[in-house]
Amino acid sequence: MSTEDREELLADDRAALLADDRAELRAVDGRVPGRRGLATRRRLLDTTLALLNTSTYRDLKVVDITRTAGTSPATFYQYFPDVEAAVLVLAAELTEHGSGELRSLIVAQNWDDDPMAVARRVADGYLDFWQAHWSLIRVIDLAALEGDERFRDLRTGLLHGANQAMDALVDTHVAEGRLPETARPAAVAGVLTSMLAHVAAHRQGFENWGVPREQLRDTMAAIVAWSLSAAG
Repeated sequence: MSTEDREELLADDRAALLADDRAELRAVDGRVPGRRGLATRRRLLDTTLALLNTSTYRDLKVVDITRTAGTSPATFYQYFPDVEAAVLVLAAELTEHGSGELRSLIVAQNWDDDPMAVARRVADGYLDFWQAHWSLIRVIDLAALEGDERFRDLRTGLLHGANQAMDALVDTHVAEGRLPETARPAAVAGVLTSMLAHVAAHRQGFENWGVPREQLRDTMAAIVAWSLSAAG
């Protein structure tokens, strides 16, 4: 399958997920909520996200969400059939804005500058993003590992923008002679995307083992700089 075909399929998947999210704007009985209803729905989503910081996904109950949000389970069920549905909406929202944010870490850089300095900014961006959204990313990763295709597609969508940006960058640098012809853009981008996401997801574990963030950042940056510019 060509790169263009893969991008088209992923774009279709993301469009379907976002269409599902828009469909969820309707109440269970099919009505479109008004301003107050949308505000209530938003409060329920924000409360769900906040509770994921202190409760595991599997243990979170509708009554916990509604008690904290100051509403009733009956109100929750007007908008979501269960907790999982609310979490899926949150995950789709994160994918929608997060994919562009991660992509911008690659495309907004001037790789003609000091490659290590640029790569440090990329690594810092990944670490910051995962730290800011860790409670939700943890749920997405767990569900994806369990084989839930909905969460797996969302995780792929979240990482896709940065992956494709790195793919294009490697391709350009090979053409310019800045990387060897043996460098395979899709392989390099895939490895870097996996490395950055995996290390960012396990930052706390590394720190518990005595590896501070600065060392993680610099090591990630060295690998990125070498892989994308042969200058690490």
